Amino acid sequence: MPNSTTVIEFLLTRFSDVWELRLLHSMIFLLMYLASIMGNSLIVTVTTLDQSLHTPMYFFLRNLSVLDMCYISVTIPKACFIFLLDNRVISMVGCADQVFLMIFFATAEMLLLTIMAHDRYVAICHPLHYPMIMNPRFCVQMTLASVLSSVVYSGFHTGNTFRLHFCHSNVVHQFFCDIPTLMNLSCSDTLSNEIIIFISGVIVLIGSFNFITRSYIHIFSTVLKLPTRKERGKAFSTCVPHILVMTIFVISVAAVYMKPTSHSPKILDMITSFFYTIVPPFMNPIIYSLRNKQIKEAVRRITRRKLYSG
Repeated sequence: MPNSTTVIEFLLTRFSDVWELRLLHSMIFLLMYLASIMGNSLIVTVTTLDQSLHTPMYFFLRNLSVLDMCYISVTIPKACFIFLLDNRVISMVGCADQVFLMIFFATAEMLLLTIMAHDRYVAICHPLHYPMIMNPRFCVQMTLASVLSSVVYSGFHTGNTFRLHFCHSNVVHQFFCDIPTLMNLSCSDTLSNEIIIFISGVIVLIGSFNFITRSYIHIFSTVLKLPTRKERGKAFSTCVPHILVMTIFVISVAAVYMKPTSHSPKILDMITSFFYTIVPPFMNPIIYSLRNKQIKEAVRRITRRKLYSG
């Protein structure tokens, strides 16, 4: 285009240019990142080593933890790097990689949360048929279907975004590359992109949310009919953590992607994205590890086994 320069690299943005605040932000991000990696690694290790946790519920939880570790690793190490150093540059290819991986892991996590809701529905509402319905082959097939669907979904949106022409500016007002921020930098018509993102978001996000909601309506109606308070408490204890993770994830994703091109204050967009990129992977191990008796008992068994063998 005349009187414009084609962008070949982008500059990511920090929350502040004050060194002390940059150091504080990097420390907060780094601590949350390490806590997320350690917590999710603990879930993966325990559910792998303890035979009593080789069930569909913990199979999906293990996959969710792997996704969370990959998901948070896409953005946080780079963010800490740009907070501490003056080099905020990310190449066009690096930006595209970040967009692809972010959408891939987010979509796969949403689909996996939906499958986990179905698993809880079958376990509580149809316990006699549970081993037959949620058999190992079905669990693996559903997980692979989620991953492959996420690859296609992410590839389509990444390609559709980077076919745009960027010439207005190369400053991404965000600590990572994401589609809404990049569309603000495009000098191409982005209306079709916004419509496609909205429609696909409704199909994936709202569709999954509706499926999860219906599953839990059936679950809670069944749980309330259980004869003893102990049985009701046990059923609720397995469902409430899933609801919390799902709610945080759905709200944060919807707040970022299912709206028109943002003209809100940049710092507000960055804070919203903080909840979208960091909070779900950070909260997952806290909810599932600290509030799950089976996980805590498995940790004790594995610890005692290691101590005695040593």
